[in-house]
Amino acid sequence: MFSGIVEEMATLTGIEHEQENIHFTFHCSFTSELKIDQSIAHNGVCLTVVRFKDDSYTVTAMKETLERSNLGLLKVGDRVNIERSMIMNGRLDGHIVQGHVDQTAKCINMEDADGSTYFTFEYPHSREMAQRGYFTVDKGSVTVNGVSLTVCEPTDNSFKVAIIPYTREHTNFADITIGSVVNLEFDILGKYIARLNHFT
Repeated sequence: MFSGIVEEMATLTGIEHEQENIHFTFHCSFTSELKIDQSIAHNGVCLTVVRFKDDSYTVTAMKETLERSNLGLLKVGDRVNIERSMIMNGRLDGHIVQGHVDQTAKCINMEDADGSTYFTFEYPHSREMAQRGYFTVDKGSVTVNGVSLTVCEPTDNSFKVAIIPYTREHTNFADITIGSVVNLEFDILGKYIARLNHFT
């Protein structure tokens, strides 16, 4: 379980294909603190540490993960947002994030907001997906590339988020431009409510 509060950005240093899996090797400042089998969110995707070498660690993504996320688009040198799992006796500064990315979205607009920046993201919409809770609501929570954010101006297939300078500087929102593909995890509470409504 995660909170959507990014610890830092890790740099991708290696990509290794093995059948339908991809092994990603990353460097970050706290590699020495990690352990085998530890869960880390990468752009919001929960992946397991499988090995270490020098000051880098490796995680593995399977076909399902690659199809639902932007990890398969990564190139060596790219930066990803990372967060270790929550310590349950701490504060929940973001919102409840599972690390289970639902789908990708594309940045379709960026506009200045007197120092901050509004990003607009668009994603494929279907009635079936909406009935399963894959949607956003005004002032609700959404996770974009692992970052817990507040939704504004949602439509059936798009929403805006406001990114303050600190967040843009300390996450890979600094690298997002129009056309960039990001990972989305919709609010788990909304999914449960949508599922409950299906049976009532």
